[in-house]
Amino acid sequence: MVTDFSERMKRILGAVVEDYIHSAEPVGSKLVAKKLNLNLSSATIRNIMSDLEELGFLSQPHTSAGRVPTEKGFRFYVDYLLNIHELADEEREAIRSKYLGYQAEAEDLFRETSRILSSSSHHLGVVWAPKMSLAILQRVEFVKLKRHWVMAILVSPTGLVYHRVVEVEEDFSQSELDHLSAYMNSSLTGLTLQQARERLIDQMRVEKNIYDRLFDQALRLAQKALSPNDETDVFIEGRTNIIHEPEFGKISIMTDLFRTFEEKATLVKLLDRCMNPKGVRIAIGSESEIQEMETCSLVTSTYSYKGEVLGALGVIGPRRMNYSKVIPIVDYTAKLLTEILDAS
Repeated sequence: MVTDFSERMKRILGAVVEDYIHSAEPVGSKLVAKKLNLNLSSATIRNIMSDLEELGFLSQPHTSAGRVPTEKGFRFYVDYLLNIHELADEEREAIRSKYLGYQAEAEDLFRETSRILSSSSHHLGVVWAPKMSLAILQRVEFVKLKRHWVMAILVSPTGLVYHRVVEVEEDFSQSELDHLSAYMNSSLTGLTLQQARERLIDQMRVEKNIYDRLFDQALRLAQKALSPNDETDVFIEGRTNIIHEPEFGKISIMTDLFRTFEEKATLVKLLDRCMNPKGVRIAIGSESEIQEMETCSLVTSTYSYKGEVLGALGVIGPRRMNYSKVIPIVDYTAKLLTEILDAS
């Protein structure tokens, strides 16, 4: 925090940021003077705004224009000046009501959550489904596709279903695959896929001399099926919400941004940054470390199942998004999704 920040500087910076959030227009000293009623002349406020510009918190697009917040200015505002209020009861109920009676599979639940985030914030709603390696194993089924090819169907308690096609040396019959499924379901249920795979490896090492060739091949099939690949699905809704934002008025900016939203690998890179620490996290502009998103801010929170973090969700919008509104929406939705998953 800047130590020589006077109270007047804080109030003026806060006024500029808040007005810019609503207007998307440079903010002049006369407007700040009227809004704050500090008994200061426009000239005095103009000088303070000039000081804030020298410190890197404001910028002036044109010499005759007012000031706009910089990325540094937004960060200071969010960290030290922002007043975050909890959602009103009717706002909570509006979000919760969209989940009432929801019995769909987890994939549909995540997609619906991204829609809820988008409609509630009027920005982009995004949900990162759990990485496969973090998913808890409830049931495994192996289905013979053709000679030397088997489909592994992995089901988690939350309703997530993973499919993986595995090539094997042995030509298993469906009966043999059913026996392998039964063995795994009796000994590996309740473990994450990573834990289940490690237990299989340990069993193969300790009891290597006991297994016959067929069972050895069966366990190798199971090991392949449980091999983590850290793939995750990304659900994103509300792309049309940003079309009317002035920051994205240039076709080139919007094209780059839309391309980024379509690149799963880029969005997945954001996931690791969102997963730690738990709770709400705010990345402003370049803090996302994705060049095409430097005009955006990202507000995220993690969600859990039985106390274990599964994934993250959030809102992507312009840097001048209404943080006091978006942060509690993201926080409440994450807690609500956790509640729904825990009850599944």
